[in-house]
Amino acid sequence: MQQLLAPISAFLQCDTPDAWIAVAARPENLSALLIDHCNCELKAAQTAMFLLRKYALDKPSGEALLAWAKPYEEFVYHKDRDLTAFLARDSKKNEAIAVLVPREQLAMTVDIIGPMVRLIKEEFHHFEQVLELMQRRDIAYQNVRAARYAKGLMGQVRTHEPATLVDKLIVGAYIEARSCERFAKLAPHLDDELNRFYVSLLRSEARHFRDYLSLAQAIAGEDIGERVAHFGRLEAELIQASDTEFHFHSGAPAQA
Repeated sequence: MQQLLAPISAFLQCDTPDAWIAVAARPENLSALLIDHCNCELKAAQTAMFLLRKYALDKPSGEALLAWAKPYEEFVYHKDRDLTAFLARDSKKNEAIAVLVPREQLAMTVDIIGPMVRLIKEEFHHFEQVLELMQRRDIAYQNVRAARYAKGLMGQVRTHEPATLVDKLIVGAYIEARSCERFAKLAPHLDDELNRFYVSLLRSEARHFRDYLSLAQAIAGEDIGERVAHFGRLEAELIQASDTEFHFHSGAPAQA
């Protein structure tokens, strides 16, 4: 685990505050933790899909992505959601979709389709895994409004291409790295089932971090160290700042 986490620790500019761990580990906060985590997994898949549709795929392939996401979004956004029916869908529900075709006028030569499709598949799978954990614990799914963390990072994304895409990929790398770090730190404070589950997520989250960062570097075609450092400072500020609301990516809890 230490070997897996070493690049994550070197990348992030601060550790998660102990105060956040203390609050997240409280039994009375378990429902909020799992609900927010579940929402984060879906948002991660949706973000990767957006990047593919906007930057990489032809129209039919973009529509295939939307069809892949449809059952998940129908479950999340319908008030009369049926968790049992959703989880009992066809066993092939999360297999790779049909071959995706890059748009002909795609300017970049970097292949983002393979890494992003794998990420989407894994995030959807994690979403369902968290739902199953919630079902066993009688925790109802709820929609959660976006936390200050993601808004703060995205607010610094540049508005001209390819800088916009590069910055979004760097932001993705920080979100995945922070998720990996928090899973590792929080796992020992949770019950055995959640401990095992969060530890099982570390390898994929670490790979997502590497994929995002590698794609940002390849698409930029130049050194991105300055932008990485910029977002690193911002991410650390957001994580260390006091937060009145508890989220998976919130800062130090004000109530602590």
